[in-house]
Amino acid sequence: MTRFEVHPEPGVKVNKITNLSDDIKLSLSAKDIRIEAPIPGKNTIGIEVPNLHSKMVFLREMIRSSAFRDNPSPLTAALGLDISGQPVVVDLQKMPHGLIAGATGSGKSVCINTILVSLMFKASPDEVKMLLIDPKMVELAPYNHIPHLVSPVITDAKTATAALKWVVDEMERRYELFAHSGVREIKRFNELVKEKQMGEKLPYLVVVIDELADLMMVAPNEVEESICRIAQKARACGIHLLIATQRPSVDVITGLIKANIPTRIAFSVSSQVDSRTIIDMAGAEKLLGKGDMLFLENGSGKPTRLQGNFVSDREIDQVVAHVRKQRKPVFLFEQEELMLQGSAITDEDELFMDACRFAIEQNSASTSSLQRRFRIGYNRAARLIDMMEREGMISGAKGSKPREVLMTLSDLEQLI
Repeated sequence: MTRFEVHPEPGVKVNKITNLSDDIKLSLSAKDIRIEAPIPGKNTIGIEVPNLHSKMVFLREMIRSSAFRDNPSPLTAALGLDISGQPVVVDLQKMPHGLIAGATGSGKSVCINTILVSLMFKASPDEVKMLLIDPKMVELAPYNHIPHLVSPVITDAKTATAALKWVVDEMERRYELFAHSGVREIKRFNELVKEKQMGEKLPYLVVVIDELADLMMVAPNEVEESICRIAQKARACGIHLLIATQRPSVDVITGLIKANIPTRIAFSVSSQVDSRTIIDMAGAEKLLGKGDMLFLENGSGKPTRLQGNFVSDREIDQVVAHVRKQRKPVFLFEQEELMLQGSAITDEDELFMDACRFAIEQNSASTSSLQRRFRIGYNRAARLIDMMEREGMISGAKGSKPREVLMTLSDLEQLI
């Protein structure tokens, strides 16, 4: 893409130039043009003309750039190059939630892949966890079993609805911890954990939904409610949403969802109506496809045109294989277990007595310690903790501190 900057004569109205769009296209013998009038921060009008021969932007070049390397945030992701050839990176903490939309083959899935690979380069599994929801079953399958995941990639739409409810519950749990600790956001909480050596640090959680339309067809009300609750409240507790769809219609991207997701990326769409649904203005219908995007940043009035990165399937497989060697994943839940999340706590759990003995031996009890010791999911470990508390074996919750054990082994034998 080449941009010509035109400085109009004093007294010439901007709309006189924008109305000449077709005449300019004819004179330049261009396939299509896009007029940005005026260029933000300048007193010129930009006329963008597609180049005859396009140049690919590879993710490896972006990762080597100083803009990416020198950014201290573990949630830094490389997006692409702007029209002047400068690398553009985004910090998910500042986004704090993103909507990615465009027609089939426009570059949405590649964009998601580049963000996920960027996060794997930038952050360890202790710093950033991911929940990947992929109703199409194939787009995010290569990321299965990486240590950053809180569960295997979720492919069932009904299970995905339950997964979003789990995220809402996790958000509420984190805010309860913050309230007990007297902090407002995740960064300060983790600093407090490090200073006082109490409990465990909370990782950031990135939730990626690759096709929102499939979920909205199964359970529109539940999905919309969960997404809106997460988008409204989850930023301070370190949970961030990335939602992609190839159907940018109002029944998929509802007014409530759009109002709560400030950062948006529009790829090539078929009509001006679709463009307005995504970024509240026309322009995306004139994009060229193959990674050509309009990036509307949180707090920005006008979108920036970027050429998105490209990462091949082979490169993804190599990165994933390398990350898998570092550590085995510790899942907080499996898909089957998630469907039972709403069920009542039952007394029948074969691990209950073993968990009690383990807690007495360690003289403390926490959900994470049971997960590690018995290799179970978060939900089952939380149920065991609830059962122990109900039996009077351990104390109630004390913020991020482990619970006190109130029984000895002899007391436990008498209880049996």
